[in-house]
Amino acid sequence: MTMEFGPDDQIDYDGPVTPYRQLAEILRARIARGDWAPNRAIPSEARLVQEYGPARTTVRRAIKVLVEEGVLFVVPQRGTFVAERSSEDR
Repeated sequence: MTMEFGPDDQIDYDGPVTPYRQLAEILRARIARGDWAPNRAIPSEARLVQEYGPARTTVRRAIKVLVEEGVLFVVPQRGTFVAERSSEDR
């Protein structure tokens, strides 16, 4: 089942898609929209918890999905950053 999530969506806890997957798709949509430029930090885990309301573990899991897909990268002690898009992703 594929569902589209936009950059302005909120997490639907009663929906069929897990909250961490919804958050990952919302963050992906915000990156695609240009909310965060390549090599710039996204908001902290704490800020994403405040903004979207999930548990911190849910935020971490969503970020992990995007890191594994190459959308984000983590710099220890600095934060999570938007990866450069390769030419084939554009």
